[in-house]
Amino acid sequence: MSINSNIYELAEGYLAGSLPNDEWLKLKDRLAADAEYATEFYEITDLIRSVEDNGKQKRFRSMLREVHDQQTRNPAKKIKLIELPAHIWRTAAVAASVAILTSTIAVWSLRPSIKQNNSQYNTISREMKHLKEVQARQQAQQAQLIENINKNTKPTPRSSDVKYTGTGFALTNDGYFVTAYHVINDGSGDGDSVYIQNSEGDYFKASVYSFNAKADIAILKVEKKGFRFGKGEVPYTFASGKTSLGRKIFTLGYPKDDLVYSEGYISSRNGYEGNAQQYTLELPAGHGQSGSPVVDEHGNVLGLLTGISGAEEANTYAVSSKALLDLLHTTLPDNMLHLAKTNKLGKLSRDKQIEKMEAYTFSVKVYKR
Repeated sequence: MSINSNIYELAEGYLAGSLPNDEWLKLKDRLAADAEYATEFYEITDLIRSVEDNGKQKRFRSMLREVHDQQTRNPAKKIKLIELPAHIWRTAAVAASVAILTSTIAVWSLRPSIKQNNSQYNTISREMKHLKEVQARQQAQQAQLIENINKNTKPTPRSSDVKYTGTGFALTNDGYFVTAYHVINDGSGDGDSVYIQNSEGDYFKASVYSFNAKADIAILKVEKKGFRFGKGEVPYTFASGKTSLGRKIFTLGYPKDDLVYSEGYISSRNGYEGNAQQYTLELPAGHGQSGSPVVDEHGNVLGLLTGISGAEEANTYAVSSKALLDLLHTTLPDNMLHLAKTNKLGKLSRDKQIEKMEAYTFSVKVYKR
């Protein structure tokens, strides 16, 4: 098969993952260089996916090839009219609806939203812009849409509207949680509403209760009445002061759609440019992990991730739990939050610690206006 072969066969090979590596590279180059070809190619892959789901692939593919043959015989003809038989209008309507829902989703990227001086302190929220990942989720979105219609329920927030994502974790089991302030407000003013998405894929709307922009901390609460993160009290406790240099740590966060684990140690008791409210960590971190909990091996939360440095230094920064507790004490009534006093993670193995924390750690999604 060469790059000049039938575009529909290329689309099928692409979807099936059967294209040889050299053909895939040629196709990739042409998609990047030829916008008109790329548009037609992705329209065809969308249609093929939809028709496959409804058991009509052979019939629809044959029809598309006939249209392509007509185009080949009449190359000067620019307008393409595809006359669909009545029995597949319903299928085409569903495919068109899903394409409209998903075609506006931007490309995933790692865009730093704050840079200070020349040492490049970069926040690690994630901006939503990657078309490939959108296409991979297209079938799931279609199924969810149909399910919502059948149940006459309110649809979940659309992925196409997500502006930034980060990570949050529970302060108490009744809906209060913390994340990095820049996740919910990067200064552009284009954020509209905040949702969390738990490990089960469920969405819950949240409201801001308090924040300290300078320390990069925001406290929010899930709006649903009677909401609970897990079956019991939050299993970790919060360190009241700064901890020692070299302390082993780990974190859980959402740089992708699945929970990711990282481990390291505290490399400095102060953070960016000597900031006493922060730590400097030797810990791998990526965009989407802003707000992730920083936990020691005994299950004490020492802080939350807020930023990374440039490539030359490769440092990760976290605001300390002391700064978080100071915010709680100065802005919220004493009876509003009751932090856990018993640590349930201290005697557990690492995999059991992660298992316990999973229900209390989640993705934070900010939707555009």
